[in-house]
Amino acid sequence: MKFTDGFWLMREGVHASYATEVRDLRTAPGRFTAYASVKRVETRGDTLNSALLTVECHAPAEGVIGVRITHHAGRARRGPDFALAAPDPAAGTVRKDGTAVELASGPLRLRLDRARPWTLDFLDADGRPLTRAGRKGTAFVTTPDGAHHMAVQLALGVGEQVYGLGERFTPFVKNGQSVDVWQADGGTSSEQAYKNVPFYLSSRGYGVFVNHPGRVSFEVGSEAVGQVQFSVEDQSLEYHVVAGPTPKDVLRRYTALTGRPALPPPWSFGLWLTTSFTTAYDEATVTSFVDGMAARGIPLSVFHFDCFWMREYQWSDFAWDPETFPDPDGMLARLKARGLRVGLWINPYVAQKSALFEEAAAAGHLVRRPNGDVWQWDLWQPGMALVDFTSPAARAWFQDKLRPLLARGADCFKTDFGERIPTDVVWHDGSDPERMHNYYAQLYNRTVHELLEQERGPGEAVLFARSATAGGQRFPVHW
Repeated sequence: MKFTDGFWLMREGVHASYATEVRDLRTAPGRFTAYASVKRVETRGDTLNSALLTVECHAPAEGVIGVRITHHAGRARRGPDFALAAPDPAAGTVRKDGTAVELASGPLRLRLDRARPWTLDFLDADGRPLTRAGRKGTAFVTTPDGAHHMAVQLALGVGEQVYGLGERFTPFVKNGQSVDVWQADGGTSSEQAYKNVPFYLSSRGYGVFVNHPGRVSFEVGSEAVGQVQFSVEDQSLEYHVVAGPTPKDVLRRYTALTGRPALPPPWSFGLWLTTSFTTAYDEATVTSFVDGMAARGIPLSVFHFDCFWMREYQWSDFAWDPETFPDPDGMLARLKARGLRVGLWINPYVAQKSALFEEAAAAGHLVRRPNGDVWQWDLWQPGMALVDFTSPAARAWFQDKLRPLLARGADCFKTDFGERIPTDVVWHDGSDPERMHNYYAQLYNRTVHELLEQERGPGEAVLFARSATAGGQRFPVHW
């Protein structure tokens, strides 16, 4: 989100308060906390009627330094939160050097000097600068609509390039782009994306992970050309700088923090074939596709049935369409006899015509509006509702609907959709709807992946997933 009107001015009605000077500094093993005023303090009177930012700096893992900035700490903490590795209490060391304090973790150092204007300097093992949060780098911003944003600016070096932020269909180098980390079903030809990850990689040998599951707005040299700015509508914001120096080193540390992929089964590395959405198909069509591959000498590992294996207007009810597939058990047995594995398309939505709608609604397994009504709309499926994966009972119910499909011969599932998640709803576990919008995909994919591990065993679970966020790599694979 852009807050400025060019280089000199703020946009109308926007007010920014920047960390200006350190008023207090407290150290503890492996961490320090700085209290920063948002204006110069010349007299005691300057400490009145003004804000104080709390900036907590810590090392959750080797080669990773986290910074958490808080304005008002009393806001209720409602989930969800990214599931990160437990902090390593030995990952960081703090030392004082005159007016400066330094936090070191592996090859990464963070330095704050009280004698200078507010600056958080991130340095490599040799003391060379990687990036910094300088004069306008640590702030909160209020906008005319009454919203409160936390904002960070990290400096870009000359020629430094930025990559990442999840799946994106815009240019690979992100410099000059505005990127909102917000799940959307926008196709593959716009700035919207299905797999939004608030993590970027710098050509200078470090990465940055913003530890916030909701909407994170990035301005990558697009508002201030020498800065990467990221902001959230919240009272606090945490980010982690991840050491390199190589991209492999950065990713190794990032995945140690956010989770590493389970190893997919060997058969999943072969070629997958699908009828996709638009092809009218039955067993004869499927057989012709498989025969066509064999006739051309193309090895095939998996045949995937896309959505019309179920009856129209009833997605998802997990029941084979008897008109197009009158003998699903026999068909699957014939495919298995040819050495193929089978994937089935599913999604987390339940159409009103589905027999599962009334069952799920009565049991409280569907997401509801604040007034208690089941949330519904007609996009994709008429009257469709959304399974509430924050409820353990709803997760178990959903898994129980998939188990018979595995028993009949399915080997994996295409976990489609999971992006059009409303924010005008109430979740079973009380989650913040804005934070849950991106995170829903994590719960959905985890629910199905865990079922496959239960039924097939570790090392035999694989998804064909569409949506994801940070940590989604733990439930492979994604299309």
